[in-house]
Amino acid sequence: MADDKNPKDAKKPKPDKPKLDKAQVADTALDLLNDVGLEGLTLRAIAKELNVQAPALYWHFKNKQALLDEMATVMFRRMVGAEGTHTTVGYEPRGPWQEWLTLGNRRLRATLLRYRDGAKVFSGSRFTGTDHGPEMEANLHFLTEAGFTADQAAWASSTTYMYTLGFVTEEQGMQQPAPDAPPPVDVAERAELLADYPLAAAAGERLFTRYDERFEEGLRLIVAGIEARYGVR
Repeated sequence: MADDKNPKDAKKPKPDKPKLDKAQVADTALDLLNDVGLEGLTLRAIAKELNVQAPALYWHFKNKQALLDEMATVMFRRMVGAEGTHTTVGYEPRGPWQEWLTLGNRRLRATLLRYRDGAKVFSGSRFTGTDHGPEMEANLHFLTEAGFTADQAAWASSTTYMYTLGFVTEEQGMQQPAPDAPPPVDVAERAELLADYPLAAAAGERLFTRYDERFEEGLRLIVAGIEARYGVR
């Protein structure tokens, strides 16, 4: 018996959905981070942005910390200007080590401030892969060439890094939650409450304002301390 079905009536295969990858998830998470902050950044919220079911994300990230690790890695790639690669084109430490260490931490702070709760994302995260290897190797080599021992180079770089991470964590924690919201600390009100303690009252102007100036001064103190401690000029 002849088949009287029209071939045109046959169901056409559905086009495959674009495959979800880690990079896409991390990029979406970083975009969403600026809207909802770290507390509101859930796998469910990210899945909604990607128009997928939350379980689909677990193929790539076993938990939220694994996602944060990938987000921190993407932030690092963007900072060094080599996103999507495993090496940094033209990355070559130069100049006095004091200036290079200062410059690197300025860049780190600027990167963290690009994202709401950016310092919290970095804190406790572990970079995925070895994307950070070339830059770390170049920085440590640069410091040892300047006269540091291997241990001293590691301690100097990690100490300035942790200062920057801690500073930005506090800085972002003290930011106003909304443009029309009152500042977390009213400096004038604080000074009035501490009127019996004039030095503590006056310190509020330096402790809760002028973050750029405070960061630079703190970084200079640490770099000067490294220089004095290790005797590397």
